[in-house]
Amino acid sequence: MPNSPYPDDDQPAGLVAKEGPGDNAAALSVSEISAALKRVVEDQFWFVRVRGEISGFKRAASGHLYLGLKDENARLDAVMWRGTAGRLNFQPEDGLEVIATGKLTTYPGRSNYQLVIERMEVAGAGALLALLAKTKARLEAEGLFSPARKQPIPFLPRVIGVVTSPTGAVIRDILHRLADRFPVQVLVWPVLVQGPGAAAQVAAAVRGFSALAPGGPVPRPDTLIVARGGGSIEDLWGFNEEEVVRAIADCTIPVISAVGHETDTTLADFAADLRAPTPSAAAEQAVPVRSELLNQLAELGLRKRRAVQRPLQLGRERLAARAERLPKPQALLSPYAQRLDGEAERLRRALTDRTQLARGELQRSAGRLSLPLVTARIDQAAGRLEGLARLFTSLDPDRVLQRGYVRVTNAAGATLVDRATAAQETALLLHFRDGQLAAAPGEAPPRAPSKPKAAPLGASDAQGKLL
Repeated sequence: MPNSPYPDDDQPAGLVAKEGPGDNAAALSVSEISAALKRVVEDQFWFVRVRGEISGFKRAASGHLYLGLKDENARLDAVMWRGTAGRLNFQPEDGLEVIATGKLTTYPGRSNYQLVIERMEVAGAGALLALLAKTKARLEAEGLFSPARKQPIPFLPRVIGVVTSPTGAVIRDILHRLADRFPVQVLVWPVLVQGPGAAAQVAAAVRGFSALAPGGPVPRPDTLIVARGGGSIEDLWGFNEEEVVRAIADCTIPVISAVGHETDTTLADFAADLRAPTPSAAAEQAVPVRSELLNQLAELGLRKRRAVQRPLQLGRERLAARAERLPKPQALLSPYAQRLDGEAERLRRALTDRTQLARGELQRSAGRLSLPLVTARIDQAAGRLEGLARLFTSLDPDRVLQRGYVRVTNAAGATLVDRATAAQETALLLHFRDGQLAAAPGEAPPRAPSKPKAAPLGASDAQGKLL
């Protein structure tokens, strides 16, 4: 090989490497040649944009992203460091066509080259829509959009939480509509609504509201509104991110999604319990109109009063109609009045007749009465009364006490007539003509009184015989 660039190319290879005449190329180490290649590649390709389909995507525990970019003929390894990966506006996945911007470098450890990605974007709206459809199908298969998961929106919430940007027209429109319809307490959780980190902030806000405990220092909302204004599909992409969709689906507070305008649809709309076409419409769907409620209450109150008064009115009308068909009281009572008049007349005549009859009987009885007969009957009755008085006096048991006798009674006042009965008593009472004296049954009997002298015959003798 006379034209060979290698000077010893025409000589057979020896056992030990030797430097030939004119050989000024020293042998390089593997590290030296690898470093030289690295410098050449990085100097030549320090800034490139590569279009390809993601393949073999994986996220390391360190947060770095490893993937490949391929087309129909070749494959290029790529890496995105953690700091750069945190600024991504979408979730990379296999099959997604992207445009990656970065620099080429080599990895001496495996003798290959790779692309260090500084920025990665979806390659056109078509690819973005394809990613959206793929993500929607996967989440829908998990049941995150199922109607069975939807919660009813409270009719009249006391507190409303709003997840949106603290500046701009969206929050002003929501607050204005709420103030016009039904003023309630509003808690705003400020977030980014587009760009890097927007999805993470929105998801964190929804989970933060859901984690509030009832009765805590921060009132727990009864309804959440997740809102932002209109924009392109790229501007609204944060609300298509999986972490936002899962946060809304897992939220224990009913969520109203109001992202973009009427024609804009995001995956957050499917996961929310209610979708509103605009942020202002979300405020209208969150609360009723206070004036309409007051009118309804007034109308219901009026209907209630009418409902209560209607039976009374109908009752009065029916009673009046039936009263018209009833006979007059005078017609009902006239027969009885006539009968009463007749009975009164009969009673008057009967009383007159009875009086006259009684007067005649009295006159006849008075004629049979005479003063001597009456006086005789009175004297006879007086004699019987005097006899009864004398008999009562003669039968008085204490009368004989005047003649020296004693009457013995027990403590209860019963008169004792024999010795055996008196011996059974614990106490005796002796009745004298001038008083009483207590005695015990065991005491010596008093001396028998001397026999009284014979009394002259007469009334006294007759009294003694009675005793």
